Amino acid sequence: MKKLIQKCVELSVRWVVLFANGTSFGRYVLSQLISAVMSRNRLVKHKDVGLTFAVPNSLNNFRIDTFSTKEPETLEWIDSMPGGSVIWDVGANVGLYTCYAAKTKGCRVFAFEPSVFNLELLARNIYLNGLSDKVVIVPLPLSDMFSFSTLNMTSTEWGGALSTFGQSYGQDGRALNKIFEFQTIGISMVDAMESLKIPQPDFIKMDVDGIEHLILKGGAPVLANIKGALIEINEEFQKQSVNSSQYLTDANLVLKEKRQSEMFKNSAYKNSYNQIWHRPC
Repeated sequence: MKKLIQKCVELSVRWVVLFANGTSFGRYVLSQLISAVMSRNRLVKHKDVGLTFAVPNSLNNFRIDTFSTKEPETLEWIDSMPGGSVIWDVGANVGLYTCYAAKTKGCRVFAFEPSVFNLELLARNIYLNGLSDKVVIVPLPLSDMFSFSTLNMTSTEWGGALSTFGQSYGQDGRALNKIFEFQTIGISMVDAMESLKIPQPDFIKMDVDGIEHLILKGGAPVLANIKGALIEINEEFQKQSVNSSQYLTDANLVLKEKRQSEMFKNSAYKNSYNQIWHRPC
């Protein structure tokens, strides 16, 4: 019943937009509605930290509703970092963890996010929290080498995920249900440092829905000098899981723990875990 109601609402909105777009007054009303939607913000509090995020749709409202419960291990991992650390947030999406790390720990964050639909919200969220001096947006995907290829996307929503660069599979290794694509430039972690002069990270957070192992493959010299990493791995995707573990182990990192939120236990992501790797003293 809920899905039927949602479908009816979607169809009704489409008809209203189609009708309104036929007149100058209707187009003016639509432009005002879009501006109002993009101006909606919400405050989220975690422990004693308050952050403000743009919430133009239900997906971003969900991200705020579940800020403390969706990936508590990620927040704890950030809390454990030394202040002022350099972090690469690879697959930053709209910047929830980017902003948390920059605000709570004074981290210098390089937020890698290639989705044109997420970049606006990422920039807005950084600005809303007064973190423009702490965060650098890198609007390029990471991969195993420099290349021109396609960003394949399953969603065009603000805050959408499950996209992949240069490959036809998703986070579980199965064929991606692509609905949108565009050509862009992919770089390796080594390229990011040598060509873009992005500083060596102390920590890497990586959630790119399927090509984590390729990014790690192209970043051995970078991995050799990090203090730790948090990598989302789907254990059902054997190639991703085995290869990622090998590249991290080769860098003399040790798996400390793997965790997932209770909300994923019986979901399509039941085999996905945030793996936390660290360098022994």
